[in-house]
Amino acid sequence: MQTATAYSLFIVGLTALIGGAAYFRRGDVCFESLMQFAIPSLVSVFLVRKYLIPNLPEVFFNVGDFIVSKQVFIMILFSILVVFSSLSMIRKQDRNDRVDAMWDEFSKSLIRIYFVIFIAILVGLITGFVGAGGGFIIIPVLIFFIRVPIKKSIGTSLSIIAINSLIGFVGNLGIIEVDWKFLLTVSALCIIGILVGNSFSMKLTPTKLKPAFGWFTLIVSIFVVLKEIIKF
Repeated sequence: MQTATAYSLFIVGLTALIGGAAYFRRGDVCFESLMQFAIPSLVSVFLVRKYLIPNLPEVFFNVGDFIVSKQVFIMILFSILVVFSSLSMIRKQDRNDRVDAMWDEFSKSLIRIYFVIFIAILVGLITGFVGAGGGFIIIPVLIFFIRVPIKKSIGTSLSIIAINSLIGFVGNLGIIEVDWKFLLTVSALCIIGILVGNSFSMKLTPTKLKPAFGWFTLIVSIFVVLKEIIKF
């Protein structure tokens, strides 16, 4: 599990770096949000990978034949978070000028900075735990709380994910043995995927892109939950 999540961090980080570069060239990166997210989250993810993950027990608890291992706990936690995130993206929200004005005001207030830092630390913890980039949390936060448009949210999220994931992978060097040939092969295939995805995103409107992202992450979360249940 530790090796798999470390490999995932490298693959996700490198892929996000390539994908984020395309958004950067189009001007779809919010640098203020990037800086507010990047520093707290990269510190968090590095500490988790370097010190917390290696010292977690392999079995959290067991009752008879029911065993919850470190891997199962991490994957179920990941799935729950993805479900809530995806539902927030899928749900259609009626136009409410009063609510819009309230969130616009919140996005300009000082408390918003502390909220973003808190979420950034949370994203770092999740990234370190499950080897996922945390985009399923970053994107909704950027859209709903900081009022960043969907395409710029994706570009900013990719930049944050690239920084967090690659720093997290560095935290594992010297702890795991890396099969670079395998890792670079999978990374190359993922990079092809994100380049194709970038070209599709340019053809989609924000109103179609947001629910599409939500449905995709929901399907992933259901698959992960079913996979873990079948193991029992």
